[in-house]
Order: sequence, then structure tokens, then C-alpha cells
Amino acid sequence: MSVREAAGLADLEAIAALFNRVWDGAPDSSQITVALLRAFSMTGNYVAVAFVGEHLAGAAVGFLAPHNGSLHSHITGVEAKYRARQIGYLLKCHQRDWALGRGIGSITWTFDPLVRRNAYFNLVKLGARATDYLPDCYGPMHDGLNRGEASDRLFVEWDLLSPEGDHRPLITVRDDALQVVPWTGGPAFVPVPEDIERVRVENPLLARAWRAHVRDVLAGALAGGAEIAAFDRRHGYLITNPAKTGER
Repeated sequence: MSVREAAGLADLEAIAALFNRVWDGAPDSSQITVALLRAFSMTGNYVAVAFVGEHLAGAAVGFLAPHNGSLHSHITGVEAKYRARQIGYLLKCHQRDWALGRGIGSITWTFDPLVRRNAYFNLVKLGARATDYLPDCYGPMHDGLNRGEASDRLFVEWDLLSPEGDHRPLITVRDDALQVVPWTGGPAFVPVPEDIERVRVENPLLARAWRAHVRDVLAGALAGGAEIAAFDRRHGYLITNPAKTGER
């Protein structure tokens, strides 16, 4: 699995098509057109795609909010067959890194308060805070998921600099030495070196330390009920505890 910024018209067309499928197939049902995606991307806003192999699995779009210095995440969609693969979480991790790399300390978005899985994901797994209840936020919506319903939404803010908004890596490197943070049962990343073959040549002791610590952390977590839910090329293995959190 991989996540990156959208690059070129083909990506934008694929995103628009994916959103229309996710929001039940009506033409332009997600209200995100290729032209709008193009406008967002060429003006420095957030447009990202997630792949499983070479297959587009999800996408996310956000725009800068100058009034409070945040990124507003307007829409995120994941193809139905990939929804058990932590794609949404990886998109949020990528979105977080994108924002922090631009000096942005928070991300906001809305979600339907009646959708339990989204409430858990936003408020528990990510650690975002619900700050406002917005009755009929968007007015009438005509896509297959929302048609005929009032568009009530909770407005949430994800403080990217708070401990609750940061799933820290369980292994870190400082001065060519590895430090391990105990796993406490929540979502966490277990990193691996970018190029272990090079590390073996340049620093054999560090390479052996990587082997020992990754073994201890991953084997211990799996023995304690964790699952490896995904792999991110920049962050490593994402581990979660379905027995504890009810994830599936």
C-alpha cells in the first residue's frame, strides 16, 4: 500500500470516478468534479491518492483555511473492497505529515454523528475533538448515501501537535542507537530501516539492533493480540488491537 499526492490529470479523473462510486454512482454525486480537483491541486491544496498495488483504493481532498491556519479535509473516500485495509488511516497519516511539513498544526473536517464507525475512528483512533454540532450543515444532499436525510454534522479538529493526535513510532533512532517505546495496545507504527542492506554494510551493530528490536516489538505485540493492519513506506508497520478496539 502507498499514499502520495495526486500527479496529473489521470489521477484527478480517477479520484472523481472513485468518489462517485463511493457516493453511490450518480453522475457527480460527490460534487467533486475533475475541474474542481484541478483547481485545488494547482493552488497548493491537499489532493492525495492511496493505492493497493497499482489499484486506486482511496483518495482525500482538503483545502487551506487561512482564517485559523488549518487544513480543512473536505472529503475522503475508500473503495468498498478496501475498507478493511486501513486505507483511511494511512490517508490521514499522510495528510498529517503533509500539513506538518507546511507548518500547519491542525486539520478540521465534519462527519455524520449517526455513523458509529466514523465517530470511533475520528474521536478515538485519531484523537480529534468534536467542537460544534452543525444542524443540516450542507442542506439537501442528493447522493445515494445521504439522499432524503438532514445533513447534520459534527465539526472536529485534530490537533496534530498533541499526544492524542500522534501515534508515535515504537522504535526511534538517536545517535546511531535505537530506543524502544513499549506498546500500550493502541494503534502504533513499528518502523524498519529504509535500506537494511546498506545499514548491514555501514553499521553491522545497528543492523543487528534493528533485527532484535523489530523482533521483540512485533512478536510481542502479535502475541498480545495485535494485528499488522497495514504497511506505510515512511512509517513502517501499522499495528492495532482488534480485540481491544473492536476494529474489523
